[in-house]
Amino acid sequence: MLQEKVKQLLNEQINKEFYSAYLYLDIANYYTEQGLHGFANWYTVQAQEERDHALLFMKYLQNNDEKVTFEAVAKPDKVFADLKAPLSVGLEHERYVTSLIHTIYDAAYSVKDFRTMQFLDWFVKEQGEEETNADDLVKKMELFGSDAKSLYMLDQELAGRVYAAPSLVL
Repeated sequence: MLQEKVKQLLNEQINKEFYSAYLYLDIANYYTEQGLHGFANWYTVQAQEERDHALLFMKYLQNNDEKVTFEAVAKPDKVFADLKAPLSVGLEHERYVTSLIHTIYDAAYSVKDFRTMQFLDWFVKEQGEEETNADDLVKKMELFGSDAKSLYMLDQELAGRVYAAPSLVL
């Protein structure tokens, strides 16, 4: 059995991951409305990843004979003033998710829950990649976003992203 605080945080993380997926679908919708289908594709793939993260947390709880509790997923409330704004929101959100993962890890560490810590190791690494990708998008937009041809090329680059399911074995 998992310690109560660890179990609670893992359950809460399921909801946070579904919110992340919802937020990224909102961003994808924004970019679709702007005619930037590559950006929309990138965030649609990102939403799929976040959904799968939620399912990984759910499966981990189930594999430990713990009850999974679903909560309502909040509606994203961001209003985007320009093409860079969603990218900045994405970076800010990834940093927030990293802090959540660290909080769970710290709770598991404090009770010597090594199995949960090992499970979370993949997410720690994943969040490093997520933050780097989000930061790179912000930097690319700052460099190329004001030039129509460069923005077009960046949009084409982002259109090439394909979904790959996580390779974490539970």
